[in-house]
Amino acid sequence: MSQIDESKKTNLFIILGSIFLTNAILAEIIGVKIFSGEKTLGYDPVNWSFFGEYVLDFNLTAGAVIWPIVFITTDIINEYFGKKGVRKISFLTAALIAYVFVIISLVTVLVPADFWIEVNSQTPTGESFDINYAFNTIFRQGLGIIIGSLTAFLLGQLVDVFVFHRLRAVTGANMIWLRATGSTLVSQFFDSFVVLGIAFYVFGNWSLSQIIAVGLINYVYKFTVAILLTPLLYLGHGLIDRYLGKELAHKMAEDATADRSFF
Repeated sequence: MSQIDESKKTNLFIILGSIFLTNAILAEIIGVKIFSGEKTLGYDPVNWSFFGEYVLDFNLTAGAVIWPIVFITTDIINEYFGKKGVRKISFLTAALIAYVFVIISLVTVLVPADFWIEVNSQTPTGESFDINYAFNTIFRQGLGIIIGSLTAFLLGQLVDVFVFHRLRAVTGANMIWLRATGSTLVSQFFDSFVVLGIAFYVFGNWSLSQIIAVGLINYVYKFTVAILLTPLLYLGHGLIDRYLGKELAHKMAEDATADRSFF
């Protein structure tokens, strides 16, 4: 393989890895906000009743908004760099997410400067405001959520790569949508329920019915968005094939399938 081809492969992995890393870490940070899907779209909450005891609306974590980008990037890395590529970026991302949580935990115990508290002591409407309390509340997450997030992330990625390559062995280079959607369907089932189960059932006080109810909403959202973004997956493949050239793109896909990568 020529030096130019090697350079293209390296550049592609750096770009895809950067997109993956940025969105995965950002999703973890902004995930502390829970938003109402219905109200955001201008509708009243649906107030569905699950298991006769829990009223559920389409309330999602803010991190769920950008997780579909992680799904798509995972499938593209799978396609061109195989299992080793996905595992490498997944373990690196998990380590960096853990690092982010450690740093956040450290900075939240720093004593705030008096002037910072004073100049931010009121809201624009004149109400009393404790900016240090707000900062700590937003950025500091419980141990259960951290462990749940990391476990669900890694498990979801490893399941995704396994299912993806199982389907690729059947479909060959065709039917990109099937292996991408199929792997997402399976992996996000684990991801949606594992994080809730660990964070709010093992370490929290949610009932099993609450875990199932909220997990279903998150799973339906992630899977639905993944399907809707399928054209974006094909667009990404088209742009990458154009950048790499048909011959190199085909060789990388074949090497990925046979688990022959440059890692």
